[in-house]
Amino acid sequence: MFPGMNPRKMQQMMKKMGVSQQEIDATEVIIKTQDKEFVISNPQVSKVNMMGQETFQVVGEIQERAIDNKPEISEEDIKTVMEQTNVDDQKAKEAIEKHEGDLAAAIMELKG
Repeated sequence: MFPGMNPRKMQQMMKKMGVSQQEIDATEVIIKTQDKEFVISNPQVSKVNMMGQETFQVVGEIQERAIDNKPEISEEDIKTVMEQTNVDDQKAKEAIEKHEGDLAAAIMELKG
């Protein structure tokens, strides 16, 4: 952290200030946002506790991946909408997708 400083003295100083650090043996770290993931391979992870406030410090190889937010639509969901609205499976599936998996909203749209 500070060039030329004795690591032992640094630990003592951190302890006096109420700071403790713990190394975490992680194999992968994933940070998810609304539309993407950050995957950190071969990470070096440190958990730092400073006066009761815990933070993590992560260093590693970062890859960014897009997330597919489409809900999974089961055959049972499609059948339910078909039975309630008397439409074919394609229309039922499209309505469910449009309403992001909300069966009630899909049924209401197809009925009205």
